[in-house]
Amino acid sequence: MVLVLLIAAGIWFGGMLFDVPRRLRLTLLAILYAAVLGIQLAFPDLHPLRMMTGQSPAPWLMLGGLALIVAGYWAILKNLRQRATPNAQGATHAPEKSAAFSDTELNRYARHIVLREIGGAGQRALKDAKVLVVGAGGLGAPALQYLAAAGVGTIGVIDDDTVENANLQRQVIHKDAAIGTPKVFSAQAEMEAQNPFISVRPYHRRLSEEIAAELIADYDLVLDGTDNFDTRYLVNAICVAEKTPLVSGALSQWEGQLSVFDPTLDAPCYQCIFPQAPAAHLAPSCAEAGVIGPLPGVIGAMMAVEAIKLITGAGTPARGQMLIYDALYGESRTITLSRRKDCPVCGGKPTSET
Repeated sequence: MVLVLLIAAGIWFGGMLFDVPRRLRLTLLAILYAAVLGIQLAFPDLHPLRMMTGQSPAPWLMLGGLALIVAGYWAILKNLRQRATPNAQGATHAPEKSAAFSDTELNRYARHIVLREIGGAGQRALKDAKVLVVGAGGLGAPALQYLAAAGVGTIGVIDDDTVENANLQRQVIHKDAAIGTPKVFSAQAEMEAQNPFISVRPYHRRLSEEIAAELIADYDLVLDGTDNFDTRYLVNAICVAEKTPLVSGALSQWEGQLSVFDPTLDAPCYQCIFPQAPAAHLAPSCAEAGVIGPLPGVIGAMMAVEAIKLITGAGTPARGQMLIYDALYGESRTITLSRRKDCPVCGGKPTSET
């Protein structure tokens, strides 16, 4: 068997020395392997040729099987790489933004790439996308984790709060050791640890009218997971003005809801549905009313799904719909939403006409 391996090494490395094409060297190795296997199967046990080539076909069959596995792995990897490289017709971003996926990224995102609705072009769109998440709390925590895991190339997160012990029952991106740390930096550390191939932009401050327009204009999509109506109305107004889709989620005790607000495509905006903030006693915060721990994970993950659909063009986003999940009774329902002609923000008509 050693003799055969030496001959194989001579074919491969000697061929490299004399610039023999790789395909021809592989063909010669295949012929050598077939000849050795034929000797092992055709000749009697004590035949000299069989004794010189290993005495048993078992190790050669194992070696052949291993070679097939390796060849299959590289073929799959090559196919994934080709699917992850958009052609001129499928590319939606400027060429200078497109860097080749590494083998590690291809392996990481393989379950996305093989999805017919996403594929290589969709994963490229995720890599080139810029998403802003407003709030790194209950809804922001799972949304940020799944956006990072999905390979969204640039993720901004804005929040002025710090991690508290009471947050850890539901805000799973933050760990006990991060108590006292600004939430945006705690989230950044966890996201970059989970996926080093993304860029995280933390903004440790409250979203205000002074910075909202400039900040949101730099992103393709916004996710709002805040718990106060002033910020929600501000985010909605800027998203409408910038023609930026807005994925909005909300929680209360056992119930969560989400919708995609996108007047550019004739869906209502947030203020169409909620013309004014309710009285404080009608919409208590999670601290006042409580919230079941896993519920933010359910709704936050659904927000991430909607974001991925919007970026990749997969499926039907929840525009003009409100998805409501009642965790206490295990019920889900969908409400159709309509635009208001007297909406002071979007005016009840596509923003492209305003």
